[in-house]
Amino acid sequence: QVRLVESGGGLVQAGGSLRLSCAASGRTDSRYAMGWFRQAPGKEREFVAAINTSGDSTYYADSVKGRFTISRDNAKDTLYLQMNSLKPEDTAVYYCNEGALWGQGTQVTVSS
Repeated sequence: QVRLVESGGGLVQAGGSLRLSCAASGRTDSRYAMGWFRQAPGKEREFVAAINTSGDSTYYADSVKGRFTISRDNAKDTLYLQMNSLKPEDTAVYYCNEGALWGQGTQVTVSS
């Protein structure tokens, strides 16, 4: 199985940008569709964005559509989430997912 490790989280002001990465390692199987989820304190984990195996098809939650862009670099076996025009309500721990596998999460905090 693949290990997924998120990075790139941090503190940013409202209206700012951040790029999250999810690096896969130890892959011995073929690639699958991947996605980003997030969980804010006291709330359920929610879907953010998904991308198919080849990276030519994406899907977004309405709350982030037009602001976030999901992409993947299969040569590097890395998933990305470009986050623009960030809002305080985007504050959450962001997790990457591939099938039943989850990363450890990375904290994103948007101030103002």
